[in-house]
Amino acid sequence: MLKLLKTSMLKINFISNNLSLTYSEISTMKTISFKLVCLFSLLVSVTFSQTNLQKELELFKNSAECAYAGISFRAIDLKNGVELASLNPKLTLTSASTTKLFSTAAALEILGPEYRPTTRIYIDGIIDQEGTLYGNIWIRGGGDPSLGSIYNDADFLNIWSDTIKKMGIKNISGSVISDGSDFEYSGVPDGWSWQDMGNYYGAGPAGICVYDNMLIYQFKTGNVLNQPVELISTFPKVSNLQFENFITCQPLKTDNSFIYGAPFSNYRFGSGALPLNQDVFEVKGSLPDPEFQLAEVLTQHLNASGIFITGLPKCARLMENLDKNRYNQFKLFYSHSGLSIKELIKITNVYSINLFAEELLLLLSYQKNGIGSMSESIEILESFWKPKMSSAGLVLRDGSGLSRTNSISSNHLVDLLTYMDTSIYANEFYSSLPTSSISGTLAPLCKDEPCAGKVVAKSGTMSRVKSYAGYVNTISGKKLAFAIVINNFNSDGLVLRAKIESILNALTQL
Repeated sequence: MLKLLKTSMLKINFISNNLSLTYSEISTMKTISFKLVCLFSLLVSVTFSQTNLQKELELFKNSAECAYAGISFRAIDLKNGVELASLNPKLTLTSASTTKLFSTAAALEILGPEYRPTTRIYIDGIIDQEGTLYGNIWIRGGGDPSLGSIYNDADFLNIWSDTIKKMGIKNISGSVISDGSDFEYSGVPDGWSWQDMGNYYGAGPAGICVYDNMLIYQFKTGNVLNQPVELISTFPKVSNLQFENFITCQPLKTDNSFIYGAPFSNYRFGSGALPLNQDVFEVKGSLPDPEFQLAEVLTQHLNASGIFITGLPKCARLMENLDKNRYNQFKLFYSHSGLSIKELIKITNVYSINLFAEELLLLLSYQKNGIGSMSESIEILESFWKPKMSSAGLVLRDGSGLSRTNSISSNHLVDLLTYMDTSIYANEFYSSLPTSSISGTLAPLCKDEPCAGKVVAKSGTMSRVKSYAGYVNTISGKKLAFAIVINNFNSDGLVLRAKIESILNALTQL
């Protein structure tokens, strides 16, 4: 290119000095020369940028932090599919929450952006002239994770009680029965750790969710080192909660406590430490039994609003000999629609909510055959993605990435991102992702760096796992897809993030 450019310039100068050419002809030839100079400059710039990217990758690979780490990286130009750089792109690793891209994108593609999971309410008896329902109220779960969620403003308890009153019901000679059986009772997905299950991020998916399946513990801490903390209250209040406390007061600034407990069990115990001298310190755990909890909170709310209920709250999981066709005999009187799929995937990806990702996964089999089965949903998920990418080595065991038995490469993630860039729902998917230094889990990323605001991606973080996958909008106007997954790094997560930012800065220069 340099030789061609020099030759062109010499020819133009020779002709213009020795021949009798018109001004227009000389001007045209100089314009061609100028364009060649611009093209040469562009090629030099691109070559330099790609060299810089490769340099940053080499520095990252050879850093002390990654001396024993598994790394998979790939970046492509979405316009032409040209690979810009890669490092072990076929290496499959645990990718933490970037796994959510598989479940959120599949839910968007299969269910559509406007699909809304629905909770239906039935009665199984008659209402007499005095307003007494001789029968039960049944809540049939439809896998809605947004019921009572902090991400949903709908005041469902008042809506439901007002609807019951409008039916003329003043008393209920029966019970409120909560039924999530359409989604089975599998607890948590394969590969989830015992130490995760009792904490808020380890809340298992179910046919009925309420309050994000979260139990908020309020503790009071003293001023004596190693003194046990005091449990003041919980929200919601859980009947027969058995909490064994091993949490102590320590000179900390943040929460360093852990809650342990299995799904459907009211036994919980806490360990670790909380800061000294706190009148109220909140710790988030998983709700033991959301199905029963919903029956209980609705019973309490109806009693408080003047509708007296004689029976105790119940849940279908603990009831025997239920008629499989029971709802054919009941009267449906209200359907409560949750947030739409496009709203749910945005919450899932921006704030990395594990429960929402798992519910989106369960909805795949529920929509297909009426049963929200984890095993069947995993089969649907894998069968959806395998024809759309080089899927060798791809293993998906949950929808959130909390399972360490997932196995995903940067190739898989970039192929997914490439497919979604051409989807009819590309805009909905793109807008569901957080932006570097601006929103969600990417807010801390690229602060005061050139890549600030130019990376739209999903992040993933677990013990000794870090990942990012998404899109980069370069300063030259290109749109790139990239993924980086690191396992078993040897450093603090903040140190590693700074090194990843150097790679992202190099990508924005392309």
